[in-house]
Amino acid sequence: MRGNAQKGTARPMGIAKRAQAIKPSPTLATAAKAKAMKAQGIDVVDFGVGEPDFDTPENVKQAGIRAIQSGFTKYTPAGGTDELKEAVIEKFKKDNGLLYEKSQVLISCGAKHSLYNIAEALFDPGDEVIIPSPYWVSYPDQALLNDAMPVIVETTPEEGFKLSAKNLAQAITKKTKALILNSPSNPTGQAYDRNTLEEIAALAVQHGIYVVSDEIYEKLIYDGFSHVSIASLGQKIKDLTLVVNGVSKSHSMTGWRIGYAAGPKDVITAMANIQSQSTSNPASISQKAAVEALRGPQDFVRTMNVEFDKRRKYMVERLNTIPGVTCLMPVGAFYAFPRVSALYGRETAAGKAVRNSSELAAYLLEDARVALVSGDAFGADAYIRLSYATSMESIKKGLDRIEEAVKNLKKL
Repeated sequence: MRGNAQKGTARPMGIAKRAQAIKPSPTLATAAKAKAMKAQGIDVVDFGVGEPDFDTPENVKQAGIRAIQSGFTKYTPAGGTDELKEAVIEKFKKDNGLLYEKSQVLISCGAKHSLYNIAEALFDPGDEVIIPSPYWVSYPDQALLNDAMPVIVETTPEEGFKLSAKNLAQAITKKTKALILNSPSNPTGQAYDRNTLEEIAALAVQHGIYVVSDEIYEKLIYDGFSHVSIASLGQKIKDLTLVVNGVSKSHSMTGWRIGYAAGPKDVITAMANIQSQSTSNPASISQKAAVEALRGPQDFVRTMNVEFDKRRKYMVERLNTIPGVTCLMPVGAFYAFPRVSALYGRETAAGKAVRNSSELAAYLLEDARVALVSGDAFGADAYIRLSYATSMESIKKGLDRIEEAVKNLKKL
């Protein structure tokens, strides 16, 4: 009977359209290819990785070990432990002048998870999400996965790769639901000053637009730059802002997978409900380690910044000596984002054309054995991204190889 009842009934097949529209993360794909080449014994200099090359601080590791030894290895509340939420609240008060209650904080499995929870909680079909480019690779795809439309607004080196209030105003429509800001930025390393943020905040409040403020690189800043969270510019903009942060970059804890978000109680509650039905809680052990990262000594952060600063200056100065390459000095994060479009329209010694950032990145990986990420992944095909989160020795070797590879390109 069952077989007869189903006879002639077409069974729906195939992958959901939203999943078909999504590409794998280009940065993770680059890292995987570089690792595969290294596994084959090929000497690859990896400028593609987006994580500090420093080990997790010893006091943080010991906190994780103590958690294991004491049996803190079970489920925690889905939205994170009270202890870690309190540590996050203390951090926001001390560093950003922001006051939150525990009901306004959610602990997730990394900042990327926090951002995805926000997208699921806020975006409906037809909503528009304004994203300045160059952008971190996952912002547009996370909007698309939640049936929203990314509205890309280009920025320029002359603007310091920052979205101006004028360009933001022109992009806002009746369908605009949110703006995503990333300061300091991945991939450019640039950051927003207080005046620009005040102008953006005024527009967001005027139009009732949520601001998703990704501040994961907050601690990695140079040249005396002062980080400002847009949520700190008044109660009205705070009520519209979801601040995203974590310990991955600041404390070299990428594999521990702890991020957090703070914002309006109703949005955070919705995000917590979503998380309870998807991942449940972040790892209990990692949460204990994150408490120590936030409350313990911060000497590690300062030491790491001093080293990154040296690498930053060396890399950018070297890049600017290569004919056809120009690069702004970043004020934060650990990325250089040079313009390389002057090299397009050339060919390799093997006769392969270099017409865009993807082909240049492929050439540098295959011929020069240097891994980096093409700018088209960030919505900026005229550029490439290099991470200086690697040793000075590797940076010098990699830049030597890039310089030689560029010399070997033939003009058509």
